Amino acid sequence: MILLQPLVALIWAAHTLFTPSQPPQQEKISLSNKPVFASKAASNWADSVLTTLTAEQKIGQLLMVAAYTNKGPAHEQELSRLVTQEHIGGLIFFQGGPGRQLHMTQRLQNQARIGLMIGIDGEWGLNMRLDSTFRFPWPLTVGAVQDSALVYQMGREIGKHCKRIGIHFNFAPVVDINTNPNNPIINARSFGEDRNNVLQKASAYMAGMQAEGVMASAKHFPGHGDTDSDSHLTLPVVNHNRERLDAVELYPYAPLFKQGLAGVMVAHLAVPALDSTKTPASISKPIVTGLLKEKLGFEGLIITDALNMKGVANANKPGEVEVKAFLAGNDILLFPQDVAKAKTALQSAMANGTITEKDLNARVHKILMAKYWLGLNKKVNLNPNRLQEDLNNVSAELLRKKIMEEALTVLVNRDKTLPLRPAPTAKIAVVGFGNATNKALFDAVQLYHPTTYFEFDPTKVNDLLFELSQYDYIIAGYYTSDASPWKSYKPDAAAAEFARKLQMQGNTVFVMFSNPYALAHFKGLEQANGVVLAYQNTPDAAQLSAELLFGAIAAKGRIPVSVGNTFQAGYGLFTHHTKKLRYGMPEEVGFDRKRLADIDKLVNDAIREGAMPGAQVLVARKGTVFFHKAYGRLSYDAGAKVQLNTIYDLASITKMAATVTGLMYMYDEGLIDLDAPLQKYLPEARGTNKGPLTLRNLLAHQAGLKAWIPFYVQTVKNQNLMPEYYQTTASAAYPRLVADGIYTRADIKDSIFKQILQSPLQNPTYLYSDLGFYFYQEILERQYRTGLDAWMQENFYGPLGAHSMGYLPLKRFPKSQIAPTENDKLFRNTLVHGHVHDQGAAMMGGVAGHAGLFSNANDLAKLMQMFLQKGHYDGVDFIQPQTLDLFTSCQFCVDNNNRRGVGFDKPQLSGAGPTCGCVSMLSFGHTGFTGTIAWADPEEEIVYIFLSNRVHPDAENKKLISMNTRSKVQQVIYDALNSY
Repeated sequence: MILLQPLVALIWAAHTLFTPSQPPQQEKISLSNKPVFASKAASNWADSVLTTLTAEQKIGQLLMVAAYTNKGPAHEQELSRLVTQEHIGGLIFFQGGPGRQLHMTQRLQNQARIGLMIGIDGEWGLNMRLDSTFRFPWPLTVGAVQDSALVYQMGREIGKHCKRIGIHFNFAPVVDINTNPNNPIINARSFGEDRNNVLQKASAYMAGMQAEGVMASAKHFPGHGDTDSDSHLTLPVVNHNRERLDAVELYPYAPLFKQGLAGVMVAHLAVPALDSTKTPASISKPIVTGLLKEKLGFEGLIITDALNMKGVANANKPGEVEVKAFLAGNDILLFPQDVAKAKTALQSAMANGTITEKDLNARVHKILMAKYWLGLNKKVNLNPNRLQEDLNNVSAELLRKKIMEEALTVLVNRDKTLPLRPAPTAKIAVVGFGNATNKALFDAVQLYHPTTYFEFDPTKVNDLLFELSQYDYIIAGYYTSDASPWKSYKPDAAAAEFARKLQMQGNTVFVMFSNPYALAHFKGLEQANGVVLAYQNTPDAAQLSAELLFGAIAAKGRIPVSVGNTFQAGYGLFTHHTKKLRYGMPEEVGFDRKRLADIDKLVNDAIREGAMPGAQVLVARKGTVFFHKAYGRLSYDAGAKVQLNTIYDLASITKMAATVTGLMYMYDEGLIDLDAPLQKYLPEARGTNKGPLTLRNLLAHQAGLKAWIPFYVQTVKNQNLMPEYYQTTASAAYPRLVADGIYTRADIKDSIFKQILQSPLQNPTYLYSDLGFYFYQEILERQYRTGLDAWMQENFYGPLGAHSMGYLPLKRFPKSQIAPTENDKLFRNTLVHGHVHDQGAAMMGGVAGHAGLFSNANDLAKLMQMFLQKGHYDGVDFIQPQTLDLFTSCQFCVDNNNRRGVGFDKPQLSGAGPTCGCVSMLSFGHTGFTGTIAWADPEEEIVYIFLSNRVHPDAENKKLISMNTRSKVQQVIYDALNSY
């Protein structure tokens, strides 16, 4: 079996070279129709076993009986009797749980003389039948994927899951070509209506599963794709002529036989062109023997569809139907309703010569060869340990998400609406309608742009349409149940009419979380600005759809079925990605999620110790945010919980995220020279000790400036604000807002500048200082003739989609969304909430070069990712790569043992510092007094954000610093990367 795995993979790989629009050149693959299990060793073992069996025991090998793990002890006792006394050859499991099934399988295998062949219908994984197990997307969703390598991987994962609980035979893939949109039973179980697409997907699925030692069974022969009734309930009739059957329904089978397919399941269908008596195919000798075995040359196992289904059971009694199925040419008789009657009837047929011993031996010999390949020549030992973890493994989770991403299909993109590029002030609404609405898409869209959610109410349609008309963009999600592929996907009349009216309003993009056939029930949908087919109503589909809408990923899928004349099978529009942040799982970018759990412990320990009330932590790598959590509360007194959209005072991160960013922009425009003296840009510095200082030295904190000056102290007397400096209402003379109900003088800025210019210089060695950033702010504002806050908003935060980021947050957000900082008893005599914590920045009216910036972690990460991407983000070049390289590189590491870049902080050269010491020397970032850090590492492509309000309610609380929580979290991040 080990030797066969690379062979099967190679065969499949050769097959995938054929494009969906071109039939496979089968003659180039020099393979026979031998099934994967055929070998000399298997045949020899089968011969040796066969000679030991009685005719009654041989008949038992033909029978695969239904088993359930949710029917209690009596059912298991009956199965035990069938194994020990009736000598049945196998079981097909239906409803139940994986743990119970594993234990039941082990017990019954221990009782069996010859190992039992265990089967299941697991078309999209074990979850088709078993609870608590993994579910891959429906086959119709998979049919939209253009990369069949993903389907091969899916086959392998499903094979691993089957093998893990002792399943040998998965009755999949479905190779029915679904040409009938009204097919009630196949539909989403098919890979689509294009025969080559179905063949490619089925081939990949089969090869992957059989590479794991689990047999595949193509179904439902000779083709269930163009039926309008359910063979579980009645006998469908396929009325196509032979030419059409060869061209469509039968098309996938012969190529699969040449690739080692183990089994074929025969359907309960009447096909007059193949059997004029309209006998169900499953018991039709012309179809099973004449066509499948003789004409097509299939040598693998032939399995009936379940013999309890009405399509065959209505006209055939138990016992009678098994004999007919055997005589037709089937090897395995699936789900006999009455085992005793079946065996009696088969034995009678042998006794009267209807069934020959030679024929019986041939069928059983084939079954035994398959059992040898499956390892049933040895004792079965199933391991119950870590079962849930193995059946819900990370690799399958990653693959499922990737399949869903590759399946997303853009059907309409009028005027290149997608990817959406809304203006920063644009209003976006998400509206949900359908029978299974949820807010997952809304939550995902919120990561890219502020959004309002609406729920469709059929009694208030006009009111809703009027409200939506006030929005610049409407994203309409149509939701259907994802419980099973048979759930109704058709909209009711009210929902369909709502969609028609909504698309007429313009600027509407529909995201269809539904079977693609639902599109036929929405008239005029092609007139919308955009239509995205997401296929299924899952959290992955919602998150990925939002990423596609905003350009974080590209659209690659093709619709696998035709919907009227509007959307033909194979159609799909490609979109491009714009290098925005996307959101995923740790393992997608090389992290061990178990190790990352230590972050939770570190942060929660800090909260428990009173180091901070709450925090946000975000980690991204290679442009994918894989860790994004909120912890604790806004304050210690049972305040509101921290949310992902909670906004924090970034403190000194402002230096990097505002002022230095602006200086890099100026540098790109040739407006500043880092080695020019300050007086060149601020004439008032001429004649002072600050005038000759170069910008490079100033920005590297080695120009000799004092660390800071407590300007506010001069404006306070007896712990009260002096009235000559402050008033309680705004006026022309007192316009600068310091805190709620506190305004300071317009000329306070001049006084601050004067004091800085007159302050003495220290020895020109490294000393971190706030003071130079007052100057840089002034340089920027004079150059661009506007405030730093407005300029940064227009040129960076808005275009980046960093909507929470900016100065003066109370102008844009409710106070409840902002984390409070210090209960200031020395200066403002109030709880600082929504205003900048830094006193000097507060006296500047909340907008300063060194402090005043607010953001949530998600939006700050967008800026940091732009830095990592060498100044590029969302299709925009914000800063030139060489400029970023210059500013983020250490300027005086060698000469002065100074780790700083041009305004950016860098890793410590030795000893303690801002980082864990585990980051690369290329990394850069900044920390903030309020308990924040933003750090980027180009070598590992990591962005790390930690935001807290550790200064609440007392800035003297230094536990976060003494506990070293921020650096320890960073260490965990790198440990989790290195251990994966």
